[in-house]
Amino acid sequence: MADPRDYLAHDVLKDGTEIAIRAIRPEDRASVFEAFKGLDREAIYRRFFSPKKELTDAELKGLTDVDFANVVALVATTKTSKGETLIAGGRYAVDDPANPQSAELAFLTGGAYRGRGIAGLLLKHLTRLAEDAGVARFEADVLAQNQPMLAVFKRSGLPMRQRCDGSVLHVTLSLD
Repeated sequence: MADPRDYLAHDVLKDGTEIAIRAIRPEDRASVFEAFKGLDREAIYRRFFSPKKELTDAELKGLTDVDFANVVALVATTKTSKGETLIAGGRYAVDDPANPQSAELAFLTGGAYRGRGIAGLLLKHLTRLAEDAGVARFEADVLAQNQPMLAVFKRSGLPMRQRCDGSVLHVTLSLD
């Protein structure tokens, strides 16, 4: 099993855009901050379930300084005229470190890159790392109106269960 801290893979999107999927690093803090500033209200609401204008220093640290044992976070980047640009991220967090059977899953993709298959690629890579770590299932809470995210889960090929709780769907993806 490779160390997820060193994870790096290269992919090409359907439109030919080359991306790298790699482990997030503490030095990505400024890139995450900039990427967040570029998100629209809908994307923020779908990810955080409430309006949010900015990320605090503590939130940025929590997003970028992960242990890769209980929390595994990957980012998708592409090369632009400004250099490496962070365009999406995905993570899982183990519910019980003593028994890492279940992990909460979350994604966020920048507006110009939504609908291009990046969340599906991140899910594929996170699944591989989770299986290596002994995680048996992913859990995710998704707003019922977030059909694009639900479609990513359905297209993953992983056995999926859903439970409705008001406007939120609780999704379970089996990795077994």
